[in-house]
Amino acid sequence: MIIEKYLEEYEIGASRMTAGRTITEADIVLHAGQTGDFYPHHVDAQWCATQPFKQRIAHGTLVFSVGIGMTTGVMNPRGMSYGYDRLRFIKPVFIGDTVRVRTTVKETRPHKTPSHGMLVELVEILNQNDQVVIACEHLTIMERKPAES
Repeated sequence: MIIEKYLEEYEIGASRMTAGRTITEADIVLHAGQTGDFYPHHVDAQWCATQPFKQRIAHGTLVFSVGIGMTTGVMNPRGMSYGYDRLRFIKPVFIGDTVRVRTTVKETRPHKTPSHGMLVELVEILNQNDQVVIACEHLTIMERKPAES
């Protein structure tokens, strides 16, 4: 879906929620192969059985990537992603967990270019129990409303 909003049209506290997506063993195997991260917490079921969680844990970077991808169903051509701040892996995600993403407008602030501003959104990836598993801030450089002539 495409929406066209200027920075001033975003309401602090407004939020949206994505649908869910289940994390699979295939997700973990593919991510390990793509990144080279074969840390045993992710790929060694036998070793994990001896550890406190008793099962493999999805890579934090995998869950982050999946979650951010889930939010891309809404696109605003007036904005461009500037990146992510304050990324935290709060709780583990396991094979079979279903995640969804809540995005909440946190603040708007000036940008060095007067025709643009910065939109800051809180991104929270939640598991099937509504527990936040990953949180971060998404920074988007947004076009400001043109001055009235």
